[in-house]
Amino acid sequence: MNKPVTLNVRLSGALSDFVAANVGADGSYENVSGYVCDLIRRDKERLEAERFERLKAELTQAFDGPEASFTALDADAVIARNRRN
Repeated sequence: MNKPVTLNVRLSGALSDFVAANVGADGSYENVSGYVCDLIRRDKERLEAERFERLKAELTQAFDGPEASFTALDADAVIARNRRN
């Protein structure tokens, strides 16, 4: 497991007020650290989902192609092709 990293973030105005409203007794998070960790975790999940959707779209497009565009290869043919490249 990686060592925890300490980050310093400066917020002012509306952003500071927004964070304050979401942290503490009236908010959804006990502290700012928990809030920031949740935001980062959600952003990471969003990016992973976007990457997965792009990959899924590429695979769908590839598999929707006509059968004539596919070439059957055995393991020896793949190895030989890779040695040439």
